[in-house]
Amino acid sequence: MSDIIRRDPRAEWIARNRLHPLHAAMQPEQHSWMGPNGILRKNVHGIGFIGPNGIKRIDRSGAQQGGASKRTAAVQVQLPLHQVPAPAFYINVVPDMVGGRLSSHDRDLLGLARQLAGSDGAVLAVVFGEHKESAFDTAGVDRLLVLEGNEFDGYSPEQRVQGLRAVDNQFRPRHWLLPDSRSGGGELGRRFAASLKERPATRVWQIKGHECIGRAGAGQQDLARALPRLILAAVECADPVSETRHAVLPVELSTTLARSLPRIEDLGAVAVDPGAIPMAEAEFIFSGGNGVKDWDLFHQTAAALGATEGASRVAVDDGFMARDRQVGASGIWVTARVYVAVGISGAIQHLQGIGACDKVVAINLDPGCDMIKRADLSVIGDSGDILRALIAAVQAHRNGAKRDAA
Repeated sequence: MSDIIRRDPRAEWIARNRLHPLHAAMQPEQHSWMGPNGILRKNVHGIGFIGPNGIKRIDRSGAQQGGASKRTAAVQVQLPLHQVPAPAFYINVVPDMVGGRLSSHDRDLLGLARQLAGSDGAVLAVVFGEHKESAFDTAGVDRLLVLEGNEFDGYSPEQRVQGLRAVDNQFRPRHWLLPDSRSGGGELGRRFAASLKERPATRVWQIKGHECIGRAGAGQQDLARALPRLILAAVECADPVSETRHAVLPVELSTTLARSLPRIEDLGAVAVDPGAIPMAEAEFIFSGGNGVKDWDLFHQTAAALGATEGASRVAVDDGFMARDRQVGASGIWVTARVYVAVGISGAIQHLQGIGACDKVVAINLDPGCDMIKRADLSVIGDSGDILRALIAAVQAHRNGAKRDAA
C-alpha cells in the first residue's frame, strides 16, 4: 500500500460545515488555551510544539497534513441515532441487493424513503434471502424484515410478490418504493402493482409535496402526476442518508407464507462470455491504459478473473483495444460494481465515465496520479509483476476450491 496521504473531500466539507454532527470532531487539536487566571497554557505533547531545548515535536503519521487524524475522528465519532419507537406509518423499501449488498441505487432509494418518512414515520426495508450488508444503520433503515427461505432464491418473482402482499397486509405502508432497475426491481415492482391493481409511478427522479416527476418519452420529457402509493424510482432520485444512523430493529411476519406453485422454472445462471457483455451493463470491468506494456498478459489476467475488458482513450487510439471498449466521457459511461484500472493515470474524461462505479481499484506506478486519488484500493508497483501475481493467486484459489470439493 502507498504511504501517500490522500485528501478526504468529505472530511474537509464537514470541517467547514458548522451544522454537521461531525463538525467538532474534524477540528484540529487545540494546542494552547487561556486559563481562568489569565495564564496561557500550552500542550507540551502537542504536534508542532517547540520544547525548552528548541526541539520541535514532529508527527510522522500524517496527522499534521489533516489526513490520519481526521479519518480517525470520522471513524470514532458516532453519528446521531435516529429512533422511531412507535411509528405513525411505514415507508416500505425493497432494495435490489445485488450481490447481497446495497447498491448506490438502493441507497438513493432509502434516502428518498427517509424524506417521505419525516420524523414520525419509519423506513422498513424488505430483503429476500441471505444478505452480506452490515451498514443498514447508516443507510437510513429503521426496521428490517428479512424474508428467508430457498423459495426466494434465484428468479422467483411470483413468490416474492406473494411475500410483498403479506407484508402489505400486515404493515399497511403509506408508500412502497422499489428501484426502477434492470436488476429485478423494475419487473418486481410492476408485477406487485398488477397484483395490487394499482398504477405505479415509474422512473421517478423527484418528489415535490404530493406530486412526483418521472421520465417519459425515452427520457426526453418529464411527466408529473399525483404521488401514488407505489413508486418505482430512478437512479439519483434523492441524496443518500449521510448525517444520521438508525436502529435497524428486526421485524417478522405474523403469518407463514405458503409456497406458491411457480409457473417459471429457474434453471440457474448461464455462463456468458465476458467479452460479449456490453460495457454499460458489465458489473466487473478490467480496464487498461498507457501504463500497460504487456497486453497479452493483460488479456490473460482479464480471462482468469472473468472480467469484461475496457480501455482508456490512449490505449484505444494506439490500437490496443477496439473503440467500443473505450471508457470515459468520450466513450462509454459504465456503472460496474468493480472497476480495475491498470496503468490509467485518470484524465478527467475517464474519471467522469467511471463516476457511477461502486468500487474502483487502481494499479499504477505513480502514487500521485488522479486515478490513485479516486480509487477505493490502490496498488503501487509494476503492472506486469502485479498481474502475474494476481493470476497465480486466482489459480491457487481455484485449485484449493477443487480440492475442498473433492
